[in-house]
Amino acid sequence: MKLTVGSWQLPVRVVSFSFSVAVLSLAPVAAQQVPKGAMPTLGRPTESTDKVPLFDFDTYFIGKWTFEWAMPESPLGPAGPYSGTTTVSKIDDTFYEAITDGEGPNGSFKVREVIAYQKDNKTLARQVTDSRGFSYLQFGPVGGDLGGIYNIHFDSAPFTVNGKTIRVRNVMRLISPLNYRVASSISVDGGPFTNLGTPWWKKNP
Repeated sequence: MKLTVGSWQLPVRVVSFSFSVAVLSLAPVAAQQVPKGAMPTLGRPTESTDKVPLFDFDTYFIGKWTFEWAMPESPLGPAGPYSGTTTVSKIDDTFYEAITDGEGPNGSFKVREVIAYQKDNKTLARQVTDSRGFSYLQFGPVGGDLGGIYNIHFDSAPFTVNGKTIRVRNVMRLISPLNYRVASSISVDGGPFTNLGTPWWKKNP
């Protein structure tokens, strides 16, 4: 299609997006509150010398989230849909707790995360304990851009599940104040990392 502006006719391409794991209904942009850690409005184009503000974990994560995950079969569980809620709360100025209550092909499960955020060092660590019989430690940096989008790259230490040596990577892309995407991958017995699904978390405003 074309858009007419004055004497110019500009081609406009309409792109349709679909996600296999979830279809999200986003709140109107005007109703969304940008986290304090996002890039403020400068009233001018950004410059290379502008600094990206430190990520504000409290403003972004604290609260209740829902998730949906289409997970392939792996040593962590059977293939199928997984869904549930994750509630994030603050322990003190450095530590947080996230409790996930989920449902999957084998029934209900619970995950507890103890998260440490070193804000000045731009790093996060979390100890994950899963009721399905495994736990692991992850560590990684927090990055951001001048557009106000932040990314968290979690990489786990090796851990054992049913005799298999597992490593898990999660790249969290904080796309908006009310939802984020997690690109997940898994390595089994030292093999290459393969796709473990790309779930979405949506925040209850």
